[in-house]
Amino acid sequence: MVRRVLFANPVHRRMAPLFAAAFFGGLMLWIPVEKLFLAGIGFTPATIGLMAAIYAGVAPVLDFPTGILADRWSRRGVLVLANIAGFLAVLVGGLSTNVGTYLAAAVLLGAYLAMESGTLDAIVYDTVLEETGDSETFESIIGRVRMVESASLVVGALGGGILASVTSPRATYFATLPFLLVSTAFLFAFREPRLHERGESRSMRQQISRTIGVVRRERSLLPVAALLVLTAVLTQAVFEFGPLWLVDGGARAATFGPAWACLVAALGFGGALAGRVRVDSLRAAVVFASVLLAAAAVLVLSSAAVAVTAAQTVLVTGSVVAGIALTKRLHDGVGSDVRTGVSSAVGAATWATFVPLALVFGAVIDGSGVHAAGWLIVAIVGVIAVLLVGVVRPTATTPCSEPATLRPALGA
Repeated sequence: MVRRVLFANPVHRRMAPLFAAAFFGGLMLWIPVEKLFLAGIGFTPATIGLMAAIYAGVAPVLDFPTGILADRWSRRGVLVLANIAGFLAVLVGGLSTNVGTYLAAAVLLGAYLAMESGTLDAIVYDTVLEETGDSETFESIIGRVRMVESASLVVGALGGGILASVTSPRATYFATLPFLLVSTAFLFAFREPRLHERGESRSMRQQISRTIGVVRRERSLLPVAALLVLTAVLTQAVFEFGPLWLVDGGARAATFGPAWACLVAALGFGGALAGRVRVDSLRAAVVFASVLLAAAAVLVLSSAAVAVTAAQTVLVTGSVVAGIALTKRLHDGVGSDVRTGVSSAVGAATWATFVPLALVFGAVIDGSGVHAAGWLIVAIVGVIAVLLVGVVRPTATTPCSEPATLRPALGA
């Protein structure tokens, strides 16, 4: 009875284990105190940069192959493997007493990020399609997933900080492990959609060739994929470099906690607004892009903590809203048998774009300050605005569930 009250329709009831898996999998208690832990085992700013480069380099290398594996084998199975990689990453990290061992944990973390990327969105889309026959409710369902992930991050950040203060930063790693086991148990309880198993059997080479060929043939997917990459890069840039605006403005230490909470909560705000804030008409796209540009301009003009935090929150929220709508467009245009592979290719492109951009951001901030780097944010948002306006021509889209059928997602 309680389950029927909380999950009022068949799609929500079927998705319940996946919601739970996302929540418990996101309770990473070690994240808020990681830098403190790293300082205690001998990390320097240079080796922290090396660590980031390692996991950011592993993710795009494995992203596409694991997407192909998910399409050929099992999306749920790949998510389970992701949790195993995450479990090992946290375990090795918690046991680390030197830089070298922790770098091995970073490799495992990169594998976790690669296997999760694209797989979750694909499994949600196919579940909605299998239950309802169309993709109309995909945005609201994946929005709920983003809300759950955001809530999990907030709870994990608060819990990790409290636990570290009463025990030690190392303890937060070991305390995270049971939550990953619970998440995996909920994944096994989830009934996976089987749309991707239809159609003829293919060799691995044929599967890869077909996945790559989808985007080549369906040119209308290219601006959608580019927008997905740019919105994800924008979100990553705000999370990675956003706190530096507070440092530049001389914000008090007490300001950083609420500011970070706003950014994390913005992921949930975007999920809640998905499907409600429309960006599928020219007028809506222009208004939406104007709001993002105004928020980006604040990062060029202001150092006030409240203004900067509000602007960054708007940017992250807008990126999530646009990303969810664009993810639906992408999945509408590809067959279920290549859905995860195509989505993972977008994830790999995101990582490949962000790594050199992060180096540019760092160099600009070191040389000219955060306000100069704000122009990079403005430039990213400007490109997003131009592409978004270009892909919102009114077009009837039909979700593509049959592997043998490919329909364009856009008429652009």
